[in-house]
Amino acid sequence: MTEETPGFEEKPDVPSGANPDDAESKAAPEEGAAPAGDGTADVGLVAQLDQVRTALNERTLDLQRLQAEYQNYRRRVERDRTAVKEIAIANLLTELLPVLDDIGRAREHGELVGGFKSVGESLETVAAKMGLQQFGKEGEPFDPTIHEALMHSYAPDVTETTCVAILQPGYRIGERTIRPARVAVAEPQPGAQTVKAEGAEDKAEAKQADSTGSTSSTSSNSSNSSTGSAGDKENGGPDEG
Repeated sequence: MTEETPGFEEKPDVPSGANPDDAESKAAPEEGAAPAGDGTADVGLVAQLDQVRTALNERTLDLQRLQAEYQNYRRRVERDRTAVKEIAIANLLTELLPVLDDIGRAREHGELVGGFKSVGESLETVAAKMGLQQFGKEGEPFDPTIHEALMHSYAPDVTETTCVAILQPGYRIGERTIRPARVAVAEPQPGAQTVKAEGAEDKAEAKQADSTGSTSSTSSNSSNSSTGSAGDKENGGPDEG
C-alpha cells in the first residue's frame, strides 16, 4: 500500500510561471456573472434606435425643405429670365415702330419699290418672328384699351362709336400692347336714334291704321251685301222669264 503523506492536498495543475491565485480570481466572476438575456441591454438598444430614427426623420425633412426651396428658386429665376427677355424685345421693337410706320406709308403711296421694298419686307418679317403683331382695322368698334382716338366726328350710318380711319396701326407682343392703334372715330348723329324711333312708330301706326281700314271696309261690304240680299227677297226677287 502507498502511504499518504499527512497534510498533503491535491491542487489543480497550474501552468508554470502562473500565480495560483489568478485562476481563483478568474473563476469567481464567472460564478457571479449576470445570466444571459438581461433586459437592461435591450432597453438601451431600443432607446438608441429611437434616437437614430428621430435624427433620420429630421434630416429627411431638412432635405425635403431644401429641395422645395431649390425648385422655387429655379422657377423664379426662369420667370425672371423670361420677363427680362420680353422687356428687352419690347424695348427694341418699340424703337423700330417709327421705321415700320414709314414703311407702311411708303407702301400706301406706292413708293415701296426696288431695294427699299426688299429691306422693308425683311424688317417686317424679322419683327413678326420676334412676336410683333399689328392690329387696328376700319369699321371695328372703338375700344379705349387698345385704341387711341385722335379725331372725332358724327355719322348717321353708325350705331355705336366706330373706328372710321386708322391713322397709325397698333402693335402688341403676345397679350402686351406696346402701342395702341391711333384712330379717327365716329359716333351716331345726335337725335338720329330719336328720329329713327319716331319714324318706326309712325310706320307702325300707319300700318295699323291700314289694317283697321281694310277690316272696316270689309265689314261694310259684307253688311251691304247682306242688306241687298234681304231687300231682293222682300221684293219677290227678280222676275222670271
